[in-house]
Amino acid sequence: MFSKRSDWKLHENAYTQALRAYQQSGKPVLDLTASNPTICGFQYDLDATLASLQGREVLHYDPDPKGLPSARAAVVTYYREMHPGVNVDLENLILTTGTSEAYSFLFRLLCDPGDEIVIAQPSYPLFEFLATIQDVSLRPFNLIYDHGWQIDFHALAETITARTRAILLVHPNNPTGHFIRPTEAERLQSICAEHGLALVVDEVFLDYKIGTSAAAAQAFGTFATGDRALTFVLSGLSKIVALPQMKVGWIAASGPETRVRDAMARLEIISDTYLSLSAPLQHALPALLAQRAKMQRQLLHRIEDNLSALDTALRAQKLVSRLDVEGGWYAILQAPTVEPDEDLAIRLLEQRGVLVQPGHFYEFPEAGYLVVSLLTPSDDFEAGIRGLLACVAG
Repeated sequence: MFSKRSDWKLHENAYTQALRAYQQSGKPVLDLTASNPTICGFQYDLDATLASLQGREVLHYDPDPKGLPSARAAVVTYYREMHPGVNVDLENLILTTGTSEAYSFLFRLLCDPGDEIVIAQPSYPLFEFLATIQDVSLRPFNLIYDHGWQIDFHALAETITARTRAILLVHPNNPTGHFIRPTEAERLQSICAEHGLALVVDEVFLDYKIGTSAAAAQAFGTFATGDRALTFVLSGLSKIVALPQMKVGWIAASGPETRVRDAMARLEIISDTYLSLSAPLQHALPALLAQRAKMQRQLLHRIEDNLSALDTALRAQKLVSRLDVEGGWYAILQAPTVEPDEDLAIRLLEQRGVLVQPGHFYEFPEAGYLVVSLLTPSDDFEAGIRGLLACVAG
């Protein structure tokens, strides 16, 4: 009765079972996975947010498959202000109901059933679901960690096949938090141009650069004005303004003119088929984007405070270390590999009431990695890290 694309393993894994049992016990949890900014204690401008949704224009329906010009103009302004020198073409923007829909549009645009997308790992597990329901196959290759993360271009080249249609990267990566370097960006454009591939870059965390390290300072900027290969940049309100519930995202296309023109004509029909993005949110978009500076200051302050507290705690022991992080709002911890990381995560929960994510959720190639959110309220974060280190020490 059901399609193969929805033939997922629906039974609970050991981690989910342990979490459900612990929650049912009523015991308190120090949640180091908290990454929903709306429940992490940040101060939103309630009046401005509500006012943006109350104009008379929200009752007027005048659909545009690409999105209302006024809403797209707000996105163009965002790029101009946040990324000086970047001029995104209004006509090469298409608004979507979040980045998940943007991926859906692009997979439909680029792939026939069974075609492939090359993707770097570790990476966000949602991609596997998004690809599967579009009958697209993911071809992963592993990133290298050696005093910081980098792209293994040899592994990337071996992953490309005759059915490959695009390379997908997150910049900065989720959860590793590393940025693509300018030399890597140039090489990626060359590879895509050589093989006739599209380059898809998820930049939802781009504005969250951590600290002033040399590595972060050397990071590549936005891919929104690539010129050598057909390039699609994805972003949206979820991270930029910490408003995941508003479900506004976009695709910015760039590259060779004829390729971009053809891609946008096709995307416009795909979008017109659904017209899913609500008019009220499109009218509200300029006002919502205007809140980004206030929200990003709060989030970056929390991220950097928690990272500082984490480093202080790590310096007092030798068993657990932290991998380099340059952006985003996660940190990767490496613990002794005496047990699978899922078993360690379960033990942390059951013995210390500390909730973390095991690295294998993100396809880390080896055991011993734990992922923690730097958005966690600071008191809970520090208490959770103390419990984690005590548990690892035995």
